[in-house]
Amino acid sequence: MAEFSEKRVYQQIRNFERAMDGFEQDQPFSRYLTTFFKENKQMGSSDRRSTSRLCYNYFRLGLAAAQLSQQRRLVLAEFLCEQDSPVVSLFEPNYVAKLGLSLDEKLAFLESEGLLKRADLFPFTAYLSPQIDAKRFLMSQLVQPHLYIRIKRGKNKLVRTILDENQISYTALNEQTLALVNGTSLQRISRLEGLVEVQDLSSQRTLDFMQPAERETWWDACAASGGKSLLLMDACPSVNLLVSDLRMSILRNLDERFDQAGIKHYRKKILDLTKDPYAILGNEKFDGVLLDAPCTGSGTWGRTPEMIRQFKTTKIEEFSTLQKTIASHVSAYVKVGKPLVYITCSVFRAENEDVVDYILNNLGFELESMRCLEGYTEQADSMFVARLIKK
Repeated sequence: MAEFSEKRVYQQIRNFERAMDGFEQDQPFSRYLTTFFKENKQMGSSDRRSTSRLCYNYFRLGLAAAQLSQQRRLVLAEFLCEQDSPVVSLFEPNYVAKLGLSLDEKLAFLESEGLLKRADLFPFTAYLSPQIDAKRFLMSQLVQPHLYIRIKRGKNKLVRTILDENQISYTALNEQTLALVNGTSLQRISRLEGLVEVQDLSSQRTLDFMQPAERETWWDACAASGGKSLLLMDACPSVNLLVSDLRMSILRNLDERFDQAGIKHYRKKILDLTKDPYAILGNEKFDGVLLDAPCTGSGTWGRTPEMIRQFKTTKIEEFSTLQKTIASHVSAYVKVGKPLVYITCSVFRAENEDVVDYILNNLGFELESMRCLEGYTEQADSMFVARLIKK
């Protein structure tokens, strides 16, 4: 254990408490934290790093140890999430020798002490898709995911050279996918603009279910900021693409990303897919439709752990109903024999397999393949994807 300053640890605790006290759960914590740091310019880079670490570790406890004080819960969170923690050294020195244990062993120790129940880390396992390994997924909530980037096709050597020159370490998974330490800043490297996209590993793997062909027409129905569309167009640049979303502000973000990626030829429309889009799309049919549906985002909570303690299970059925409604409205625009690719970043059955069952039983499709993308085995997000063929 490295030496630490008791005064310094108490200052870190105070910064943590100030940050937590101001968070009202009305926005992603990362966005709030950016504002918090701007308003507290006296905090140096070390203070910002420690505050971020303590807050995120604290959130990773989910609803576990709810009977304990905030400071005591923070100590337990640091014990579980770190292998070297001045907070643990100061407030629970008897735990220091156990910091190097495996996560499973640490959890077992705290359970034996009656301090928490591991099921409370993610108290929604009864709702999981059957393909999800509940124990492994639960423990993944205590581990910070990697930062994954996708390299533009044909730019692998150039991107690696730039990263090497800037002394940024990475692990290559394939020619286009690199894993970096979370928190790595790429924005400062202007030469990377247009060459890489920050995109989670599981999100990149949804391409396997798209299988676009040259000059086909595709519709990304809930395009948001365009991550899946960028993936599609990188794989098959000749695709004739329509992107749509409910908000113009979101599509403006998409325009910026497409411009950086050099994508010029695409159409965009503002569509409310809770209603039939016939008035706008008419009789248009597509060779492929991407439905990256609005969802709970539960597969991404390892990245946004603050969501766990504010989540209500009633949201699962609300999203499932919304997903079925949207699927009903986009299904009519898929050509016979062509795919509807249904995607969520949820781990809940009602948003995944149950929606697929609805599509199969009511909308005239047959299932070609579906899979839970188990990001929890690779420090990535977990997602669900199904490829359904119009009959």
